[in-house]
This record gives sequence, C-alpha cells and structure tokens, in this order.
Amino acid sequence: MKKIVSNLTFLLLFTITAFTQDIIEHAPPGFDALRADIPHGRIDTITYNSVTVGNLRKALIYLPPGFSKMNKYPVLYLLHGIGGDEMEWLKGGTPQVVLDNLYAGGKIEPMIVVMPNGRAMKDDRATGNIMAPDKVQAFATFEKDLLNDLIPYIQKKYPVYTDREHRAIAGLSMGGGQSLNFGLGNLDTFAWIGGFSSAPNTKTPEQLVPDPAAARQKIKLLWISCGASDGLISFSKRTHDYLQKNNVPHIYYIEPGVHDFKVWKNGLFMFSQLIFKPVDTATFSKYPVEGAPAETNVRNAKYPQVLADHRVVFHIKAPEARKVQVDLGRKYDMVKDSTGV
Repeated sequence: MKKIVSNLTFLLLFTITAFTQDIIEHAPPGFDALRADIPHGRIDTITYNSVTVGNLRKALIYLPPGFSKMNKYPVLYLLHGIGGDEMEWLKGGTPQVVLDNLYAGGKIEPMIVVMPNGRAMKDDRATGNIMAPDKVQAFATFEKDLLNDLIPYIQKKYPVYTDREHRAIAGLSMGGGQSLNFGLGNLDTFAWIGGFSSAPNTKTPEQLVPDPAAARQKIKLLWISCGASDGLISFSKRTHDYLQKNNVPHIYYIEPGVHDFKVWKNGLFMFSQLIFKPVDTATFSKYPVEGAPAETNVRNAKYPQVLADHRVVFHIKAPEARKVQVDLGRKYDMVKDSTGV
C-alpha cells in the first residue's frame, strides 16, 4: 500500500512540475530580423464579400511555414490602428518575420493569421480625416463584418478549426480597443484576447466584463500591454484595475516605451507564444510592470516611474548641472545622459 501511495505522490508531483510554466520574456534583439536559413510562411491577399458593408473587402492572410490543406489550424485575427488598414501590420510590424522566427525556435503553435481592414465602410481607405465620425463609427461596425462575413469566409476557404478555443483576436491601438470590445463581448466566439496599447474606443471595464464569473470561466487568456510613457495607458490601466478587483485572470504587461511598433511588435511576440496551448494562470502575476508612472504622481506626470524590482526612476532636465542628487534620507546620485537629462 505504501508503494502505491508513493507512486501516486510521485505522479502528482511530476504532473504539477510538467505543467509549471515560465513567463514569456520580452523580445530579444534580432527577434524581428529576416533569416534566410529557416522556413518561411506566406502572405496572401484575400477578397471576401461583406454583406455588412455591401461590397467586396480585402484582408491579408499569413499561412505558416509548411502550411498544408490536410491539416487544421487555429486562427488569430490581428487588427490595426486608426490610421492604418490591412497593410499596417505588414509595413510596420513585419509579423511574418516575427512569427517565422518563433516557428523556427519551436515556440508557437502553427496558426493562420488574418489581418483585415477594421474600418468597415465602402471607402475603407485610411485617407482624409481619419478621425471623421463616419470613419470612427466604421471601426465599431467592423464587429458585424468580422462575425458575419469575414470569419465565415475564412472557415469556408481555409482548413481551420471553428470552435472558440481555436480562435484569437488581438490588435494595436484602435485595433486593441476593438479586440477587447469584440473579444470580451463575444466570449462564445473568442477564447484568446489581446489588447496592445488600446485606444479610447475601448469600452469601460464594466461594459467589457459585466459578468466577471462568466469571464473567469470562458477566457483562456486575456492580455493587456502598453508602453509606460504612452499617453493612452489609462485605458489599459482602468481595465486592469477592474479585472484585478473582480479576480478575472489576465496578464498586465507594461514595458518602457511609447505608442509605437516597438511596443506592438513585442506584444505580438509575447502574445503569440501563449495562445492555443495550455496556460498557467499562476504565472500571470509574475509579468513585470516596468517603468510605469507612480500612482501618486500629480497631474498625470510621467515621472517618477516605479520598476518591477521596486527601484524608482526620477527624471530631471538639468544640462548645466554638474551633480544632481535625490535626497530620501539617504542621498542618491543621479546619472546624466547626453541630452542633459
């Protein structure tokens, strides 16, 4: 009997150890460099009929290295910002390079990535006044186009799984807001949701997650990331604060940076490694919040910033000063950079 108990204990320990996951690290240098020595995926342009808009619409699709119609694939819908279109990720983020490199390292599950035009209107070009009311409304209208037109088209034309557990949505800025709005608003359609530097179109947390219990049960992964010096960080933080208060598991990752592709490419790098595979929610709290403005800062000042290891960064422009110290009972010498900061 002792031997049986011992074997059972060993099995349980082994199972727990096997499932324990490390957190995904920030993208290293060269993660987005084109490599000639590895297999590459393929970018195609697709055209689908949008009943929602009333005309044909275009999207880009990434097929992974070794793509075969004999296999089935999960799908990530990757959305752009307010000033972009279906080409924005390709031009600014080279997702095919990032993903090819991750495939070569065996770090992500084979998946199809669809990059649509999230401006659902007849003239969906990013021209003229991109903030015009009809163009802003078109980003909300895209929810119907996505659910009723684009997803059914992809399922008809490509060998993809059709259940929610194999469907993800993520995006940058305006597309980040769309991803949170559409993903959290359609938990029967999306199980994996990511918002990178989500914009003011993001609904309030109470609207996004009116039923925290349902969210806890259905969401496989909810990812929220932003640059610490991004002027839109408040929209990510208010969502994080609400989720944390209501015990909805999620990853809140804040890195040094602003509202640009440096942050968004890293978001894709990290998010893509987590989706369509087992996720250990116990690791979520281990993701660092680096370079975030202190909560006590007045008038939304960017500094001081608190780092993940509890160090604090002060920021003073004093080009003529020979020496500057911070006096907190103990004096700390500051280091001046080439710009006098």
